[in-house]
Amino acid sequence: MSGHSKWSSIKRKKGVADAKRGQIFTKIAKEITIAAKNSGDADMNPALRSAIDKAKAANMPKDNIDKAIKKGTGELPGVVYEEHIYEGRAPFGIALLIRTISDNKNRTTADVRHTLSKYGGKLDEPGCVIWNFDKKGEIFVKKELISENDLMELIIEVGAEDMKTEDEGYYITCDYKDLFIISDTLRKKNVLPDSSEITYIAQNPIKLEDDQTKRLLKLLNILDELEDVSNIFSNLDIPDNITYEEE
Repeated sequence: MSGHSKWSSIKRKKGVADAKRGQIFTKIAKEITIAAKNSGDADMNPALRSAIDKAKAANMPKDNIDKAIKKGTGELPGVVYEEHIYEGRAPFGIALLIRTISDNKNRTTADVRHTLSKYGGKLDEPGCVIWNFDKKGEIFVKKELISENDLMELIIEVGAEDMKTEDEGYYITCDYKDLFIISDTLRKKNVLPDSSEITYIAQNPIKLEDDQTKRLLKLLNILDELEDVSNIFSNLDIPDNITYEEE
């Protein structure tokens, strides 16, 4: 089995550094708040449970998590967030999906457009890019929880499609409709996912020269640092020898 975008691994490593600055806490709090709109009960709300898992993995304080949930349920005052996916193009024909959570769409659109334009990209109309991607579920499990062979046997039984082993753990890919069923099955086996979320995987990844790939990774990193950007998906094929630390 193989699969998943290398950007997931790079973003996870990047997130460790971001957590030291507290930036990741703000972004995860937004995800918790928007997920809690449907229900503040994590046992009944898979999206909220996933956001809380991500918060715990980043060592986000429990008080921050509780406040974000209460803002979503209306128990505490707070801004109203909306989720949006922008479609765009980066240099060398690379397609981008940029997921945002924002309380001001005009500001977010301007920030995304400016950043893309500054680095040779552009925003596209809805529908121009998303057809390049398959909507999937992605689950991350730390290596210390289970062996590769045991996890492989378990996820095949519950209908997962792909798995890739990275230095920091295992990335499991599945049909997005099965994401929370598989995640719950792992939990019942005492294999607690670090994260379980919707992702978009390119149907036909594009491989570029190393210097071009590094240039695009710089753009992805800059976009990722925008206040309202929660995730980025691209059809860039990132070789294993190219890492975030080299940027």
